[in-house]
Amino acid sequence: MHKNIGGLWPAMFTPVDREGNPAMDQLEKLVQLFLRQKLDGLYILGSTGQGFLFTEKQRKEVARRVLEVVQGEIPVIVQVGALNTHESIRLARSAQEDGAYGVSSVGPIYYEVSPDKIFAHYEAIGSAVDIPFFPYHIGNRSIFHGKAHEYIKSILDLPNVQGMKLTTQNLYEVSLIYNFSHGKLTLFSGADELLCQASLCGTAGAIGSYFNLWGEACKYVREEFVKGNFDLGSRFMLTFQDVIYHTIPRIWQFFRKAMMMKYDIDIGDVNPPIGLKGEDWKEQEIMQILDRVEAEVKIEK
Repeated sequence: MHKNIGGLWPAMFTPVDREGNPAMDQLEKLVQLFLRQKLDGLYILGSTGQGFLFTEKQRKEVARRVLEVVQGEIPVIVQVGALNTHESIRLARSAQEDGAYGVSSVGPIYYEVSPDKIFAHYEAIGSAVDIPFFPYHIGNRSIFHGKAHEYIKSILDLPNVQGMKLTTQNLYEVSLIYNFSHGKLTLFSGADELLCQASLCGTAGAIGSYFNLWGEACKYVREEFVKGNFDLGSRFMLTFQDVIYHTIPRIWQFFRKAMMMKYDIDIGDVNPPIGLKGEDWKEQEIMQILDRVEAEVKIEK
């Protein structure tokens, strides 16, 4: 069992073939890459991993294959949110059987539901397993709404809850969750652009899409920043935030070509209608971006 989890976790891509099915050969290459890079954990089948766009059977197969390759070397959290609670429970139990460290979930997808129903959904998932549960907090669209004490108390009352994934750009919100949980929750920042800054607000680690591409660099910078290297953290984050801003409008096309150029891993096209085609990236553009981010770390080293 892994203890004191935290650090740098990619919100892992799920590579797909031309029909949108999981491409298991590319999936294995991706997991092996992260193991070689000695990243701290994997968060799979979230929105970056297109989990909601796969069938229940496919999601179980992906999780099982990832866990087979990892073989317990690093912790794996499986995102099990679904359109209905019954499917989430089945996915959570399957993840536990296959050896996942923990499971995570957003609230019920698509339907507008009350806070009570969201927590009933979470309680059902947490009760169905014996492994750690990490509810998913989405800033500005959450049930937070100025009632931090009540919100965190409800989180802490959930079965098997160990932490949260906080996808918010509001650092004050992150601090409130940390303070009102009294250190009882392991918090992960889910905003790539606040990789270092969120560590000032009580997070133990970071989970993000861009860490698929720059896992080693981001892990190094975060560790150095936590040790007190403010200059590196500030310089890197200003560059990293600028890169995120300019790549997000065509993010999947950027990720696919960049992963091919840097690692020879093809993550495929995102499943439609998500991420419909936009203007493609030129290789020279991507190379300049790759070099720009890596240069900030090379200067320090």
